[in-house]
Amino acid sequence: MFKTPHLGGMAFSLSVLALAGGMPSPAQADFFADSKASLLIRNYYYNRDFRQEGGSSTGQSHADEWAQGFILNYESGFTEGALGFGIDAVGMWGIRLDSSPGRAGTGLLPVHNDGDVPNDYGKMGAALKLRYSKSLLRYGTLFPRMPTVMPNETRLFPTYFRGASLVSQEIDGLTLNVGRLTHLIERNSSASEDITMVNKGMKGLDPTDQFDFAGIKYKWSDNLTTAYDYANLDNNYHQHFFTLNHRLPIDGLRSLATDLRFARSSDDGDSNVDNKAINAMFVYKQAAHSFGLGYQKMIGDTGFAYIAGTDPYLVNFAQVNDFANPGEKSWQLRYTYDFATLGIPGLTFMTRYLSGRDIRRVDGSKGEEWERDIYVDYVFQSGLLKNLSLQWRNAVLRNDGSGNDLDENRLIVTYTMPLL
Repeated sequence: MFKTPHLGGMAFSLSVLALAGGMPSPAQADFFADSKASLLIRNYYYNRDFRQEGGSSTGQSHADEWAQGFILNYESGFTEGALGFGIDAVGMWGIRLDSSPGRAGTGLLPVHNDGDVPNDYGKMGAALKLRYSKSLLRYGTLFPRMPTVMPNETRLFPTYFRGASLVSQEIDGLTLNVGRLTHLIERNSSASEDITMVNKGMKGLDPTDQFDFAGIKYKWSDNLTTAYDYANLDNNYHQHFFTLNHRLPIDGLRSLATDLRFARSSDDGDSNVDNKAINAMFVYKQAAHSFGLGYQKMIGDTGFAYIAGTDPYLVNFAQVNDFANPGEKSWQLRYTYDFATLGIPGLTFMTRYLSGRDIRRVDGSKGEEWERDIYVDYVFQSGLLKNLSLQWRNAVLRNDGSGNDLDENRLIVTYTMPLL
């Protein structure tokens, strides 16, 4: 990781990120002709109002920041021959538009030890890729997406990792994935750090430079996929993750989707990790309407185990909360509407309500919590503003004393400009 010198008083730096892409056959490979590049411009306003007496755990009454981000993506093709080489790159540059030490901590911008927020920040890294047949090896800066590790992408920039990964699709319908991650770069940081895990009633956790993963996914048909994933965060936990996704078409306008997940997490080293996570989500779709029902249950001495800075692959993971505390049982009701039916393609609305109970506290008592989210999204479909996205994210979270009560709003404007 390094930064370039200041340009006009603002530091600009690049980060290289392994991006998911296709694997062309050797006969089609061309390093330059198959290259792709784009510039993503994102303007992000974030406001979180802490509603409990005394404010947040840090004493803040609210967190309020506004930032501008630029993400320059580049994905090369491959060199000719049976063994093809390539490189994928991304540059990230974030600018502070509005913030202060008393309002910082939204995850959009870095916060120094003295509470100061810098004017700008950037990142740089590199990832090489090697393709043989339908197998792809990447080494360097990675952005994996698996049940055992889902980098957070809900701020100005995504979380990403350093390490190596191999994805193989030699057999039709079968995907094999294996690799090791050694360091993490947080969404609002330029520093490379050891990997840690979220503490949900855990003990004996240690930062580490070794997260090993392996997975196998098979697509039985267009409507049925099953998968098994394994992960080990050295000296922290082992995890086995099973998933099943099925879609049942009823007629041309109606369908029923089933999403089942089960994870078993156990201790490694001196930790006390012990959790079984049961997840089920059912979504009934009729024309423009979608109705979702979800259930999630935590069993064991601790909550769900996952890497800090990532999103847990849980059906009841919402805008603010994960409902993954020790002993917690939660359910979700969700409704989505697509306005394309009314002649407004690109406009969607979603709202959901989640409720959790039986949270096992340290003192032996049980807690409860709930969250309500509203999402409105619009993506311009044509004309000069094509690829411009407008998003409003609203959330309300309440509990009976085991965490923060808060109201939250996020306004996000994103424009993607193809360059190659």
